[in-house]
Amino acid sequence: MKRIGLTFVALTAIVFFVHFAGQGTRVSGARAENTSQTSPPSGVRDFTLKDLQGQEESLGQFKGKIVLVNFWATWCGPCRIEIPWLMALQEKYGRQGFTVLGVAMDEEGKSAVAPFIQKERFKIGANSQPVNYPILIGNDDVAEKFGGLLGLPTTILIAPDGRQVKRIDGLLSYDEVDKTIQSLLETSAR
Repeated sequence: MKRIGLTFVALTAIVFFVHFAGQGTRVSGARAENTSQTSPPSGVRDFTLKDLQGQEESLGQFKGKIVLVNFWATWCGPCRIEIPWLMALQEKYGRQGFTVLGVAMDEEGKSAVAPFIQKERFKIGANSQPVNYPILIGNDDVAEKFGGLLGLPTTILIAPDGRQVKRIDGLLSYDEVDKTIQSLLETSAR
């Protein structure tokens, strides 16, 4: 009987751990979508958010460009892993009509994000650099315009014509995103 009790306690502890372990990267009110899926062509609704200097930036101002919207947070480990990859993509394609928009989803907002961005440096090649793309302070309303967030990071790739072409829930694949951007650039050059 004692073994059954210990087994029950152990199983309860495991279920509790598994349930709450994923909570760290989940965003409330989210709806699930498959990781790294190619979306059917659909228009993305415009949004306006403030950057770290308090200036408003809208998705619409990037019309005609390839835009990678990356929802992230300072406390998110996988998000930090992606930042140098996003910086490398910005560096590689920025002059060709591509931009990354980092949408920070920290509950504390600018008070958490601004010091992080000012302090942190990320290794690109042989150099450590600050983030080289715009950082916007996000909110749940903007996340809902993209179908909600299952967790962080969540990345949405938008074609020059404003349609969503790829959604990646979780850590992105640099090579996969790089190839998709190249393809979109080739298509828009024709």
